[in-house]
Amino acid sequence: MTYDVIIIGGGPAGLTAAIYASRARLKTLLLESMTNLSQITMASDIENYPGCDKVMSGMELIERFKKQAKDFGAELKIGDVTKVIPFKCDKKEGWRVEAASSSFDALSVVVATGARPRELGVPGESKFCGKGVSYCAVCDAPFYKGKNIAVVGGGDTAVEEAMFLTKFADKVTVIHRRDRLRATKILAERAFANKKIEFAWDSVVTEIKGDNSVKSVTLKNVKDEEKRDLECDGVFVMIGYAPNTGFLKGFLDMNEKGYIITEGTRTKKEGIFVAGDARVKILRQVVTAAGDGATAAYNARMYVEELKGTAYK
Repeated sequence: MTYDVIIIGGGPAGLTAAIYASRARLKTLLLESMTNLSQITMASDIENYPGCDKVMSGMELIERFKKQAKDFGAELKIGDVTKVIPFKCDKKEGWRVEAASSSFDALSVVVATGARPRELGVPGESKFCGKGVSYCAVCDAPFYKGKNIAVVGGGDTAVEEAMFLTKFADKVTVIHRRDRLRATKILAERAFANKKIEFAWDSVVTEIKGDNSVKSVTLKNVKDEEKRDLECDGVFVMIGYAPNTGFLKGFLDMNEKGYIITEGTRTKKEGIFVAGDARVKILRQVVTAAGDGATAAYNARMYVEELKGTAYK
């Protein structure tokens, strides 16, 4: 079977692409990874997605996306994609998507594999994920109103997120392994001027502690190796992201961090589009991922119809 479009990734971008593509009556297959789960599934509460009339979990929102895609006729399968290669079908150029022991053919491909937060890799991190450990201040800051929280990192993202968090928290402690910030000077100046922000210099987190939620983090000074516990109600880990694009290295153009370079959602490979966090972009949120998915699906539809000779003239 040759699909009109294969979508790689089962997050908001991929599922929105599946909704739009199948609704346009394209033969659509979505391949969802078994190992790289969408970041949104880690969110315990979502309240900033337009149209949601109640707070819901990320998993609940994803299930709604899936039902809608299936209702329009999209086919959803589980499979970790390992390679995308060219192929020809009925004299038409297409793409073969290889996943474990299976392969699938399509006239177009939407890459929506997302990115994963870089983790600290310390005891307690996975245990308290969604229960005090967060990787997105925009997503979770409102749940820490009047609380004391810690931000791990010293770059632009960490400092920007720390300043955003002060709109809700009573105190924000920035934990950085060096004695000065890596963030740009103007951001650092703003952080130093913010009375709600404190700094734990030359320190790394070695453990995250709590009962039902985070209560403290253990810090180790990198110079004298002295340890101490810092009480906090939440930990925001802001040490960067890693896009799930390794299987496409050397195939699609990427920047130095592995994000796919696009023009809109288009790549330089005809018939291959990218949506969501896997591409170079400014804001990584459910709503922007969904927008990308819709745009990528539309571009895929235009491409497929042109290839088939059915484009409306």
